[in-house]
Amino acid sequence: MTTFTASTTAEAVVPVARERVWEVLIDPDLVARFTPFVSSIEEKDGDWIWTLSGLKVAGKGFGATFTEKMTLDEGRRIEFTHDPPSDSHERAGVHGWYDLSDHGVSGDSVLLKTSLEICVDLPLPKLSGGAVRSTMKGVMAQMGDRFSKNLLNHLGVS
Repeated sequence: MTTFTASTTAEAVVPVARERVWEVLIDPDLVARFTPFVSSIEEKDGDWIWTLSGLKVAGKGFGATFTEKMTLDEGRRIEFTHDPPSDSHERAGVHGWYDLSDHGVSGDSVLLKTSLEICVDLPLPKLSGGAVRSTMKGVMAQMGDRFSKNLLNHLGVS
């Protein structure tokens, strides 16, 4: 197995109160429903167990289940760290955060910032790293774009 890593950051002003965005980001069912390639997210003892499917990397189908330790600063920040059970052999994981802050003079908007670093172990040679990272970046962009669109639709601001 070879470990491949890709990362992304983004920020956007969402024209609703911060609490409305927060409610979505802490709901594993909504996050799963809004994010392509995420077939489910199960909450267990403060961890979120993500299941991905339908991905193609270097022409090969790829799915993964991984455990994320969620740390919440109520209404303001969510940090997540890959934290697999000791007896597991998870092939993927994410480290990152969501940061929410009031935006605008009346607090009627929220500035949402995100940072994600995804790592996957794949049965591919190291030499394929450039192509794999490029594919990962494209998939991450697609996931982010679709999540954003679904979030805005859900909030009634699209």
